[in-house]
Amino acid sequence: MRFRNAGRARPHARVPGPWALAGALALAGLLAGCGGGGGGGGGGVPIVPGTGNPGTGTGDDDTIVASSSVAGQCAAPRGGINPATGLGYPDRAGSLAIEKRWVRAWIDETYLWYSEVPTTLKAADYATPVAYFNVLKTPATTASGRAKDRFHYVYDTEVYRQLSEAGVSAGYGIEFAFVRNSRPRDLRVAFTEPNSPAANAGIARGAKILEIDGISVVNSTNTTAINSALSPATLGESHSFKLEEAGGATRTVTLASARITRTPVQNVKTVDTPSGRVGYLLFNDHITTSEAQLISAMNKFQADGVQDLVLDMRYNGGGQLNIASRLAYMVASPTATAGKTFERLAFNNKNPFGLQPPLFFLGSSRNGQALPQLGLSQVTVLTSPDTCSASESVINGLRGVDVKVNLVGGATCGKPYGFYPQDNCGTTYFAIQFQGVNNKGFGDYGDGFAPNCTVADDFSHALGDPNEGRFSAALALRSTGSCPVPVAAAARTAPELEKTDAAQDAGPMLLLRSPLRENRLIETD
Repeated sequence: MRFRNAGRARPHARVPGPWALAGALALAGLLAGCGGGGGGGGGGVPIVPGTGNPGTGTGDDDTIVASSSVAGQCAAPRGGINPATGLGYPDRAGSLAIEKRWVRAWIDETYLWYSEVPTTLKAADYATPVAYFNVLKTPATTASGRAKDRFHYVYDTEVYRQLSEAGVSAGYGIEFAFVRNSRPRDLRVAFTEPNSPAANAGIARGAKILEIDGISVVNSTNTTAINSALSPATLGESHSFKLEEAGGATRTVTLASARITRTPVQNVKTVDTPSGRVGYLLFNDHITTSEAQLISAMNKFQADGVQDLVLDMRYNGGGQLNIASRLAYMVASPTATAGKTFERLAFNNKNPFGLQPPLFFLGSSRNGQALPQLGLSQVTVLTSPDTCSASESVINGLRGVDVKVNLVGGATCGKPYGFYPQDNCGTTYFAIQFQGVNNKGFGDYGDGFAPNCTVADDFSHALGDPNEGRFSAALALRSTGSCPVPVAAAARTAPELEKTDAAQDAGPMLLLRSPLRENRLIETD
């Protein structure tokens, strides 16, 4: 499988502090104000040949040329075989100036809002192609005042390939979440990956991180050291964590970073209620390995005769759009999905990639096997500001064919956009190139989808426990048709994230998540 195009990424909620590197990723500092990250897919010349002035390809000339005329002319050409293609890299000797010319050309040809990029930006004012790329975007804002383009980033090509194909990364197997991201900070464990260093140490959801390597996470100003420990740069790197666990007990554990393989579908179960059987599953990542796990879950639900489904995507930043389409197909009925568009892509007026066919609801797996269908007319999705990209496409796609989608938790992040990841000289650039719209033509949710019931994340219960706040509220909404607790009361009684973005809704937010996991990827199976 090779990725053909890709989607959305967002800044993370973090405590003010310095930047830090996470291995080979140019990720933002974990406790900094906003995030970014980088990498790319595939390798080689641009997908779009370009039709501009071919130019000379030399110097920091700001004349916009055809991207194809300056592609692969690198300051440090790669040698050897590209593992994504099995062919040699197409790089040849060039310069940073030429790489910057390619970046400017690629933006002009493919960026959704290319006409809104300031014309006063000069390549010579930026030392690297990445620095130049970072400013080549629209300065416009949404209705709520958020930046219109919050999803402009790069990624190391080889790291991206490994993450996207296998879901493997370095770490402890912990997803961290800030309840409060300024002093006194409240940093929690959202969940752990099975068989990870964290899981093997018995660390559970809800544990509060008090100290790292003897440094107070709650009050210290030494954010550099905290950042470094939360994002280990190398495999086998060890750090001590002082935890406050259930009941107030504390202990200190030492964790060594390892290669973490994510388990995207967890806690699959059927719950008996007075009004029928309800399925529940935690879905964290739209990665390749999730497909078989989702199919297995749906087969179980079908065998169990579930009458409703609670789909927990509160921590799901997105991923492969084909998986989102298959998931939506398995939730809905044949009548609702037959011949219907799951998502259609709208590009800039240059139509840079040629006319793109709509993505229909996919009724078979990547191996060609027919998918099960639950035939539901409604579904409840547990959401938060971490529910992004392809996860929002599941919501929007189902609503586009009149499946009722109830949302419980917090407002989603608001990313109806996507992009084709394009490698050049070892860096892959992600610039918004399309907007996704559903079967009804709707795709304007740049400020996110608001929940039917606003419910704070409940760290006192395990995910999948029917008593966990959001799951419990979903069951109550299903049985009574109303939210169990008034929104105002929930805001008073639950700990709330100290927001870095005024448009984001209630509830803690994850940190330390790579942009790859907050994408919307269209891939060839």
